[in-house]
Amino acid sequence: MSQPLPAARSTALDVRPLSGALGAEIHGLDLSREIDDETVAAIRRVWLKHLVIFFRDQALPPAQFRSLAARFGRPIEYPFVKGIEGFPEVTPVVKREHETMNFGGVWHTDTAYLEVPPQGTMLIAREVPPVGGDTLFANQYLAYETLSEGMRKMLDGLTAVNESAKADATRTREDSKGSAEPKRRFVAEHPVVRTHPETGRRALYVNVGHTTRFAGMTQAESAPLLDYLFQHQVKPEFTCRFSWRPGSIALWDNRCAQHNPINDYHGYRRVMHRVTLAGDKPRGV
Repeated sequence: MSQPLPAARSTALDVRPLSGALGAEIHGLDLSREIDDETVAAIRRVWLKHLVIFFRDQALPPAQFRSLAARFGRPIEYPFVKGIEGFPEVTPVVKREHETMNFGGVWHTDTAYLEVPPQGTMLIAREVPPVGGDTLFANQYLAYETLSEGMRKMLDGLTAVNESAKADATRTREDSKGSAEPKRRFVAEHPVVRTHPETGRRALYVNVGHTTRFAGMTQAESAPLLDYLFQHQVKPEFTCRFSWRPGSIALWDNRCAQHNPINDYHGYRRVMHRVTLAGDKPRGV
């Protein structure tokens, strides 16, 4: 007589919120072992609730790391940086000891300049400095929901222009080094307020790294409101901060969260691997 299937692991997950705004660590899972569909579904529920989730002490070589990411979405290649050898979807994120510029070192959502930006990103730490190199995350549901009713109504009908070459605002490794296609530029228009396809919640979807103006307006006309939104959307009460250790993993939701890797570890090496997960075309209100 066959034994009954074990209960779904959702009740077994050890979830520890990182702040009042977003972020949670999940403890007690060895991600190098095969995880069942019920556990994956439970992790996804935690992810959708907390926007970014973290795991500690995971020893995953590139093949296992890519396979883990694939349980949550379809891995895709990053448009500007080549993947590591044998794994084109696994992108190295490296700052060397002699460098002063870090990769993507500004508040942003990943590749918002694509027509179909990614749903999420998974990052694993390989080498970290003895201190520093933390990453900040910001909840864009809260950024939208805390605006006045009048502001929300106005933003609900606006579209933003996002460009990969917004070099006048930010010059990072993302657009200046290691480029597989250094002369290619991407421009995409997306709703300023995005409706999340899984939760149905509305999130502010502009970012200082890529958003240049509102569609139908000049940059000069757009600047005062965009500058206000860029400051508002990363208020401390909307954020959490994660300190990396080797083997730490983060999975964040690009549809409703921003992140900012802090560049405070000059003279030390930091090596991460990242997998970007295919998303859907943003839908407005």
